[in-house]
Amino acid sequence: MSYLEGLSDPHILFDAQYRILAANAAYRRQFSPERSVIGRTCYEVSHHFSVPCDQAGESCPLAQSRQSGQRERLLHLHHTPKGEEYVNVELVPLSDAHGKQVFFVEKMEALRVAQSQSAAQGLIGRAPEFQRMLGLVARVAPSQATVLLLGESGTGKELVARAVHEASARSHRPLVAVDCSSLPENLFESELFGHERGAFTGANATTTGLIESASGGTLFLDEVGDIPLTMQVKLLRLLETGTYRRVGSTELRHADIRVVSATHRDLAQMVAKGSFRQDLYYRLSTFPIYLPALRERQDDIVLLAAALLERVAPLRKLQLSEAAMRLLQAQDFPGNVRELRNLLERTALLCDGDTIAVTHVQQALRSGLRTSGAVMPVAPASGALKTLAHAALRQVAAGHQGSRSELARKLGISERSLYRKLKELDRAGE
Repeated sequence: MSYLEGLSDPHILFDAQYRILAANAAYRRQFSPERSVIGRTCYEVSHHFSVPCDQAGESCPLAQSRQSGQRERLLHLHHTPKGEEYVNVELVPLSDAHGKQVFFVEKMEALRVAQSQSAAQGLIGRAPEFQRMLGLVARVAPSQATVLLLGESGTGKELVARAVHEASARSHRPLVAVDCSSLPENLFESELFGHERGAFTGANATTTGLIESASGGTLFLDEVGDIPLTMQVKLLRLLETGTYRRVGSTELRHADIRVVSATHRDLAQMVAKGSFRQDLYYRLSTFPIYLPALRERQDDIVLLAAALLERVAPLRKLQLSEAAMRLLQAQDFPGNVRELRNLLERTALLCDGDTIAVTHVQQALRSGLRTSGAVMPVAPASGALKTLAHAALRQVAAGHQGSRSELARKLGISERSLYRKLKELDRAGE
């Protein structure tokens, strides 16, 4: 017990029957400030289960430790005074003189980059596929390994990249995102590495590159599959040697960065076709993480919808009726979370009250591109999305009888933003 009290992180000690024998001050403060846990079982305290985790359909570090004979780590949802939170659990078995496991020390560390409940920011979900993905994030984040995020567009790869960064030792330094698909080939090298004055026409001053801006932190290469072949070899050299040169300079610079990359493309197929370097693929994919599509975690739509409504209409207390929620859950959402957000923003514009009815969702769906039944198609292009937003705003504005400030409050936006959107309608001839 003296040993546990000297540890800054929350720790408990329990026996082979899951009974908690000791809990240090850090654990008591964070997880049980009002009620003693001594004598209670770990699964009852942490999960409100009546049986051990593995018998309740969850992974159990104690069961895994009994099987492996060594320490085990995993991600769990724990009940806390603030509600359920994702917690990294590390369990160490203690054996007697005969090698039999008799006690277990468990360390718990909250993973603050994700929530199991509705929240305005961050990763949200509790579906099994989401938890598996988050478990990999928790495992790789403290390391220096290069991470490759794989998944369809709209699944939240930048949010996951931020989660990797914020759960790492580099979290106090910057996360610099590079949209590889938007950088022209002739500017890619100078944007990434920087350039010296006079290095090329128009280079009137020495410029720091994005790698240098990310020094000590994380460089996030989004849509890495769009990097031109000529630039891939230079990126490979950076990853292999940790060094680079500014354009127009002979000075070798050291890059103190951790690289996280993402793509919706099939890089293995691109390697087979010769459009992506095999050696670069292996360097980037030290630790690949697949992000599940929204249709693979439909149970999370309830949580996501509540959080997204807070983001698209922060000044309104909107909620979805049961029928509206059922209709949302029936959608296929090929555009994933990005498409869900777009649909909810359109729906919020169509709703005058505080409760979004099924008719509002139906109207928002009809104004979008659909195939048949309840399944929605691939998300419209950005131009089409703007047209749809204009149409919804025009409809709401036409039916509003009050002042412009009242309309802005109804839409959950500032009066200045409303003015800008109305000016866009005028310019579009609407």
